Amino acid sequence: MRISEPTSGHLYLPPLQHSRRTIGRRSFDFSRQIAVMAIVNRTPDSFFDEGRTFALDAAVEAAMDAARAGADWVDIGGVKFAPGPELPADDEVARVLPVVQAVAQSSDVVISVDTFRHEVAEACIEAGAAVVNDTTGLHDPDVARVVADSDATLVITHSLAQPRTPFPHPHYDDVVAEVTTFLRRRVDRAVELGVPIERIVIDPGHDLNKSTRQTLELTRRFAEIAEIGLPALAAVSNKDFIGETLDRDKPDRLAGSLAAATICAMQGARIVRMHAARESVDAMRLVEAVLGWREPAYERHNI
Repeated sequence: MRISEPTSGHLYLPPLQHSRRTIGRRSFDFSRQIAVMAIVNRTPDSFFDEGRTFALDAAVEAAMDAARAGADWVDIGGVKFAPGPELPADDEVARVLPVVQAVAQSSDVVISVDTFRHEVAEACIEAGAAVVNDTTGLHDPDVARVVADSDATLVITHSLAQPRTPFPHPHYDDVVAEVTTFLRRRVDRAVELGVPIERIVIDPGHDLNKSTRQTLELTRRFAEIAEIGLPALAAVSNKDFIGETLDRDKPDRLAGSLAAATICAMQGARIVRMHAARESVDAMRLVEAVLGWREPAYERHNI
């Protein structure tokens, strides 16, 4: 039995431009698909895993484990977003490039590099990365130029501070409206710099220069971000807004992370960035089935 197409009585999802995309060696139809981006931090001070995947073999194995668990993408980072000491670009390349190379040789999973530096982006694209995930909203315009000169996809994220600098007491008159305006403007800027619109993804930046209440508002109104019409990424996994809302320490935020990802997906998020790959893949496959985009693996109950 085929699942019927969603009707007007189903949940409204904002329409997408350029929903069919080839990213790296995989093809996506974001009008009927939610991709899971797994997180691999090759940093000694990452906020969640606290260096557990800093060793090269641990980082590569974490990426391959995520791919085996069904993740569509792996996002490899060498510098955390939070404020901290400067890391030279050469050192960042030395952290992430060997991971990109190893994963590209072993899997067709989409490889994303989490960086705000054009030097790192360029080196990783040459090694097999298909996405540049810039959490600074094009602080360095040369990131867009590097992407424009390749076949890579660019993730444009809302954040206001200079890279790795504090931004205390953020104020917004309307956080969702201001984030939306920022993203529209940065998308226009990326296009001006040569990045095709069909190779851009947007991310409203949960927790990035935002308080917990502001991030909850962003989550509640995620559909307004999706209304921009480009595939929207929800990077919610284990973040402080979940911990502060539920009074949960970092190891105990999985349930809240899955709930936040599902809320965003049901409002139009088409990529979710998550630490727990297997659980997140199951959650998003179920969302796809509820939306009428995916058949059950099998049917026995009451048949």
